Amino acid sequence: MTHVSDTLDMTVHHLSDGSAVLTVTGDVDLHTSPTLRAHALALVDEGVRHLVLDLAGVDFVDSTGLSTFITILQATRRRDGSLRLAAVPDRLMRMMTMTGISELLPVHATVDEAVAAGPAAAPVTDVAGPDAGTAG
Repeated sequence: MTHVSDTLDMTVHHLSDGSAVLTVTGDVDLHTSPTLRAHALALVDEGVRHLVLDLAGVDFVDSTGLSTFITILQATRRRDGSLRLAAVPDRLMRMMTMTGISELLPVHATVDEAVAAGPAAAPVTDVAGPDAGTAG
């Protein structure tokens, strides 16, 4: 029998520059992705433009979780912001590389590196849709 976890814990650390680190612990899957998406999008709606997801405590991510990362990326980009991933487990990094998602999302070894890289580390790949061509 397959074990399905509905457990996903998140903590937010707001930084002085208006960005935030969202530490995620547990599985990011069909059952928990809506919770992550809602929490991250609420942060963006509250004015956090640059978001770092600390994934060191993530045990498993399925395709729904990967889709959630893209949804969060699109939301931050619509606000001229960025999404960076930190401490990505090896298994997830392999999945991101195989699917091409690693080309869209900057990945850093540690949260400190992701924070230090700042928004300039965001790639210019267009995933935001029709608004991407407008000047700001």
